[in-house]
Amino acid sequence: MYFEVLQLLAYLVICVAVIFYCVLDGFDLGVGSLHIFARTDDERRIFLNAIGPLWDGNEVWLVIIGGGLFAAFPTVYAVLFSSFYTPVMILLAGIIFRAVAIEFRSKVESPRWRSTWDFLFFAASIVMTFVVGVLLGNLIKGIKINGEGVYVGTFWDFFGYYPILVGILGISLFMVHGLTFLLMKTEGELHQRIRTWMPSIMTFFAIFYIIVTFATFYNAPNMLELHNSRPLLYIVPILAFLFIINTPWQVHKGNDGWAFISSSLSIILLFCLFGLGTFPLMVRSSIDPVNYSLTLYNSSSAQKTLEVVLTVVVIGVPLVIAYGCYIYHTFRGKVRIGTSSY
Repeated sequence: MYFEVLQLLAYLVICVAVIFYCVLDGFDLGVGSLHIFARTDDERRIFLNAIGPLWDGNEVWLVIIGGGLFAAFPTVYAVLFSSFYTPVMILLAGIIFRAVAIEFRSKVESPRWRSTWDFLFFAASIVMTFVVGVLLGNLIKGIKINGEGVYVGTFWDFFGYYPILVGILGISLFMVHGLTFLLMKTEGELHQRIRTWMPSIMTFFAIFYIIVTFATFYNAPNMLELHNSRPLLYIVPILAFLFIINTPWQVHKGNDGWAFISSSLSIILLFCLFGLGTFPLMVRSSIDPVNYSLTLYNSSSAQKTLEVVLTVVVIGVPLVIAYGCYIYHTFRGKVRIGTSSY
């Protein structure tokens, strides 16, 4: 019993880290996806400076996810990073290009130089978001792993229509999230113009939200098994839907802070829905879901290792959260371009 509690706690740590990453780096990626729509160089600089002090700290949660899987669920780590090797490399390339674009863009006073890095920043943000969505779509649907935990599919098997739909949904979701963040950080004419983007972006999101919902019913009916056995859990998708529709309503009312909170809560609840639908699976085998899938119980480290991991988490994660709170507090308020700006 004690060992199972440790396994569950380690699993919850991974889940919480995934949620923190998607909420925090989600608005970074959303701002990057909207970057191409800024009209002037100053507007693009405002976009970059809105996330400039925050983006690298937000991506620390990726390190926690990877490190947590490696220490607490080594079998899952091995299967995921070997199966998704190429998509993960694409994701890492996106992280690199985004970082370089942010740091290099304003180093040279050349319109061509800046427009090149602007496009790379936008493209890397889109690619990163899409790949994260494709990974989640494959984890929902299942991947071709055999009894030895070896992936026996091809690279193109990752890009079935369902994972692609989830990838596009991720782009639209983070665009909405990034827009609410920009509303908190901008002012004047740019602020008002960003506000007018909400109906179009929300429509884009709503279309794929509906499509992916029905596609999930068809491709992954297993996502509803836990909800059907415990009907009270249907409160999660209902709340997610309410916060989704509340986001544009708060934008319409001019409550930018509440719009961002509502967008954040919708992301949290959507990922809770993902966790509830896949629990206790961590990697679903599409070949034999019963015998070949990896769960949090059959793929964890030994009891002593989990105790050490959770001890490190208790010490380290509060420090990461404290650092994040300090940075967000320090760089709160509207963005104004200065001599030290990007």
